[in-house]
Amino acid sequence: MDFSLFYFDGDGSKPQADSYQLLIEGAKFADQNGFTAVWTPERHFHAFGGLYPNPALIGAAIAVLTNTVELRAGSVVAPLHHPARIAEDWAVVDRLSRGRAAFAFASGWTVDDFILSSAPYENRKQQMWQAIDQVKRLWEGDIVELPDANGKCFQITTFPRPLQRQFPLWITCQSPTTFLEAGKRGANVLTSLLGGTLDDIAPLIRDYRQARENHGHDPDQGKVALMLHTFLGDDPETIREQVQEPFSHYLKTHVNLLGNLVKSLGIPMNLENFSEQDVDSLLWFAVEGFLNGRSLIGTPETCQPMIDQVKQAGVDEIACLIDFIPDFNWVINSLPRLKTLKEKYHAPALSIP
Repeated sequence: MDFSLFYFDGDGSKPQADSYQLLIEGAKFADQNGFTAVWTPERHFHAFGGLYPNPALIGAAIAVLTNTVELRAGSVVAPLHHPARIAEDWAVVDRLSRGRAAFAFASGWTVDDFILSSAPYENRKQQMWQAIDQVKRLWEGDIVELPDANGKCFQITTFPRPLQRQFPLWITCQSPTTFLEAGKRGANVLTSLLGGTLDDIAPLIRDYRQARENHGHDPDQGKVALMLHTFLGDDPETIREQVQEPFSHYLKTHVNLLGNLVKSLGIPMNLENFSEQDVDSLLWFAVEGFLNGRSLIGTPETCQPMIDQVKQAGVDEIACLIDFIPDFNWVINSLPRLKTLKEKYHAPALSIP
């Protein structure tokens, strides 16, 4: 089992000079302590996650501070960008990092984001798959024909050329069809338990690996990373007390984002009709759910059964979301415990005399 760090919250509404301190220090810790990667999201027009509007820009900053850890976007919202721009930006990150760039493609969530796109929101999945094909060809040095605003086509090759010859492709997956398409394309998978449980995810991972095999890809080579909220301490009760309030606030902000998603899908449900008491009850229930079987919140010992279950479900890597707690010292001080847990499942290979 590999372990990586995942950033997702990042309040962008407050102009603080040390806003990226947790990102920078966490990335350094991951780099120095055998973690596999650092993930940063793409978020727009909301304070929740507002520190991360451009994962390529964040990746370039981390590239010069690290030496071994992979720098991954989780995710690049493909319909919001021209494929040539994606190829160019990430080739720069690849060069700055000496070949450590990777990115998970996503089709997008909320309608608001699509003011950045020339494509209709309803076509976002189709646009994502098309962009993946185009970026892959550009990454590998092919000449690709692309139109300008008037429809005139030009044959282009992007620069700089990346250091990695193989396209470092991940796809953010939640739906069964996306898992199958990722397998068909031989891509790696980034997923989460935000919309389900391990029992829901496990059959999708099996289908993904079968799709890889059916389309000529080694089923065991495809990597599946699962994002889990992570906070470790020494005492379970103390951890619950520390986590309850910040996690409730985090989820309350996330409720607003889910409200935008619900509206964009045309579902007749208005979260604004929930009373404050209703929301607080919902959040308490959600926090308890995450503390019991949907996260790595606890001690290194209490979290081991969860890792065993995740491994049994076919997951290869746990992407540890650490920034839902805003206290920098709490999070940084918890990372050595995460290292201890990681080393139980990711021991270095022994040399054979």
